[in-house]
Order: sequence, then C-alpha cells, then structure tokens
Amino acid sequence: MDLAKKEALKAYKEDEVPIGSIIVKDGNIIAKAHNKKEKKQDATAHSEIECIKKANKKLKSWHLDDCELYVTLEPCMMCTGAIINSRIKKIYFAAKDPKGGSLDSNVKIKEIKGINHYPEFEFVEDKEYIDILKKYFKGKRIK
Repeated sequence: MDLAKKEALKAYKEDEVPIGSIIVKDGNIIAKAHNKKEKKQDATAHSEIECIKKANKKLKSWHLDDCELYVTLEPCMMCTGAIINSRIKKIYFAAKDPKGGSLDSNVKIKEIKGINHYPEFEFVEDKEYIDILKKYFKGKRIK
C-alpha cells in the first residue's frame, strides 16, 4: 500500500485528487498509476483504470485473473466495473468512500446479483493516507 500511497502523492503534486494504485501478480508489481483526470481532461482517467490499462499492456491480455489491486481509495462504480471485467482477484483499499465507493461503502457490489465475477476485497485503513485526502479537499474548499 505504501507504493500506492506514493502514486497518490504524485497526483496530489499535480493537483489531481490524490488516488494511487498498483497491480501485483505473483508478488511482482506489474503496473502503477495515479489519477490523471485533470491532466488528460478525461473523466475515465482514474488511477485504477490507468493501472489496469498498463497491466493489460504488460501482460498482453485483458485477463488479470491472478492479480491483486492495491488502491488508496475505495473504487467508484466505473472502476469497480473495470476491475470486474478484467477479473482482478482481490482489491485492497486504504480509505472508504461513503459517497462513491462501490465495493462496500455506498454500493455493495456483492449484493448485486448476476455479475460474472465478484472480486475479493479488504479494507486496510491507512490514517496517514486519509489525512492526505482530507488535506487535499480542505485546500480545494479554501480556494
């Protein structure tokens, strides 16, 4: 999770919402990314989507069956959809998102019937990251 947090700090420095992610397969990091929505002016340039694209390219496959995603903030519905479609095995996230989280906080993905793949997930609270996220949004409100 520390590497995902480093990616989130990169986003923070670029005035992006500080979210970072990494994808691991067989104990090796195969992709890392952070939010680039503002830089790219692309609503889909979330950390998880950027990371999944890099992993797909590296593995030359859209299947990420044996991969784990470490992400600083609980994924939104769009990112959860990409995670499901790429067949990521497990997700670890450092902060819950009561407004947009789509694993357990707002939408409870496992309660939606008929999805073809339900990834495992685990909340691993990281208070240092949560403080970074709060500081970012506090700064935005002041502006």
